[in-house]
Amino acid sequence: MYGSVYRNYTFFIKGYREFGKNGFQSAAKHFDPKALDEDISNRSYMITGANSGIGKSAATELAKKGATIHMVCRSQQRGEDAMQEIMSKTGNQNIKLHILDMSSPRKVHDFATSFSGDGNSLDVLINNAGCMINTREVQEDNLEKNFATNTMSTYVLTKSLIPTLSKSSSPRVITVASGGAYTMKLDYKDFNFEKMSKFDGTFVYAQNKRQQIVMMEMFAKQHGGIQFSSMHPGWADTPAVQNSMPDFYEKLKDKFRTSEQGADTVVWLAASNAATKQANGQFFFDRKAVSPHLPLAWTKSSDREKSEFMERLDSLSRQVTGAS
Repeated sequence: MYGSVYRNYTFFIKGYREFGKNGFQSAAKHFDPKALDEDISNRSYMITGANSGIGKSAATELAKKGATIHMVCRSQQRGEDAMQEIMSKTGNQNIKLHILDMSSPRKVHDFATSFSGDGNSLDVLINNAGCMINTREVQEDNLEKNFATNTMSTYVLTKSLIPTLSKSSSPRVITVASGGAYTMKLDYKDFNFEKMSKFDGTFVYAQNKRQQIVMMEMFAKQHGGIQFSSMHPGWADTPAVQNSMPDFYEKLKDKFRTSEQGADTVVWLAASNAATKQANGQFFFDRKAVSPHLPLAWTKSSDREKSEFMERLDSLSRQVTGAS
């Protein structure tokens, strides 16, 4: 179910050494202290899942620098509470709240169309929202809910906002993936996980994250004028991890990064000029472009498989959203 024993063992050892707070503190010694000394007060950022965890931390740091922040949240109350907290903490009043259920690609498409139609500008999209549901749920479009939220809606939101992003002088798309992707080879056929003998949310989530990484790589090839990146935040102490992986969290919580540490590379990719000097479509960890594959793990896909994955996503998105 989780790939080879070797792959999982290697992933855990790497994670234990690098993904926790000690790994971050070690990496941070080599960060350029001036990398984030950029004026972004005239730039606009959209962050999904911005009311907690990494999304909220990223929103706070970017707001501190005077940027306009579009918070995309599922819950009106949690979104409003987070928005008021960010405004109070940063003194930045240019924070806008949008309520959206990311498990519905159709609603995501309608939101993006409305956002662009209202004349909003956008410089950076941060795809952060995600879910890990441990029972198989199918939403109204007959899509498995993890896939609908993590993969399909990320694709729909990104593609729908490309025309608006293209108007920016330095457009960027950053997708928060996960180290769980290291254990997965891209599955571009069974999106709904109908062939699984026993549904496993952790497995499905990891596959979704592999799909996101490939998606950013392929978008970069299709739209070279926009900087596309995916990143791994490390093992960060967030409500999502606490709720979705309680056993894992309890065993390793003392080693977890803070949500601010987990969000550091997101902020760097979103705000620094150094990030734009990186090759497009790469996967990042602690401000460095790294391989999205473990050595000898057999998780790489061919160009044909990646292209077919994108073609199937595009076809499915048109079917679900009714977009032309």
